[in-house]
Amino acid sequence: MNLAFIPSPSTGVIELGPIPLRGYAFCIIIGVFVAVWFGNKRWIARGGRAGTVADIAVWAVPFGLVGGRLYHVITDYQLYFSDGEDWVDAFKIWEGGLGIWGAIALGAVGAWIGCRRRGIPLPAWADALAPGIAFAQAIGRWGNWFNQELYGKPTDVPWALKISEGTNRVAGTYHPTFLYESLWCVGVALLVIWADRRFKLGHGRAFALYVAAYCAGRGWIEYMRVDEAHHVLGLRLNVWTAIVVFVLAVTYIVVSAKVRPGREEIVEPAAQETAGDAGKDGSAEGTAGSSDEAAEDVTPEAEAPAAETPDAEAPAAEAPESDGSPQKADRS
Repeated sequence: MNLAFIPSPSTGVIELGPIPLRGYAFCIIIGVFVAVWFGNKRWIARGGRAGTVADIAVWAVPFGLVGGRLYHVITDYQLYFSDGEDWVDAFKIWEGGLGIWGAIALGAVGAWIGCRRRGIPLPAWADALAPGIAFAQAIGRWGNWFNQELYGKPTDVPWALKISEGTNRVAGTYHPTFLYESLWCVGVALLVIWADRRFKLGHGRAFALYVAAYCAGRGWIEYMRVDEAHHVLGLRLNVWTAIVVFVLAVTYIVVSAKVRPGREEIVEPAAQETAGDAGKDGSAEGTAGSSDEAAEDVTPEAEAPAAETPDAEAPAAEAPESDGSPQKADRS
């Protein structure tokens, strides 16, 4: 008998007054907010403007949710389209079932659309968001704890997860693979942050590092799970997916480092604003452009007093007119 274990919640629904909120959905929502918040901080540090990450996330998140659900339904179609199953359940995303592979793939399509609309490079945006995505996954995995799903093999270790009797569930203590992956994702996020600072990763390499590191952990964690899954040559489908994606990510890092070394100097073009607004925006390009335009505007006026040199002995009452131009130049 296992005397120490991680208890599972008695219900997967959190009651917020009269509004029921499923724990799985709650974890996903919190994860998205963390990813956008942290990604925004990194984007600003790279020279971008506040709000850009959130604007593009408006495209990426819905695409990602659809992609994650599609991947899950397609790879586990027997749960929804077999005899005795109700295909309507395929739309019940709140009951769990989001494949990270599909979420990242289709989410990238949405991000590409958002980046194209803003005129910024997708790899730079992905680099800024990479550790935030890992943190979001770490939080999102606790949704599996609320649903009592995706646990590992039976075990009696002190940190075992206690599962109660239920549909397709046998009561007992199992490896908490959701916890393993959550901790692994936190480690991945910290690794990307460190490597990005140390090596100045750019052109999508920070994101590729996140993908490769995540796949390395997902492979062995997936191997521990006991939920139903398709197998290819004796390995679970997701293990093969992790291997293939890992190789692609590492290849991208190596090739990209040779073709496009360093980091992007400009991640977001200056907004088409007035000189005063550009100065408030803090953009280096906007400020420089404003200064040049101001200089061109001031030059004719600044030369005006010099042209009037012969009249230098004019009455003092006319002095304010000659002082007006320099004051305008200061304000510009």
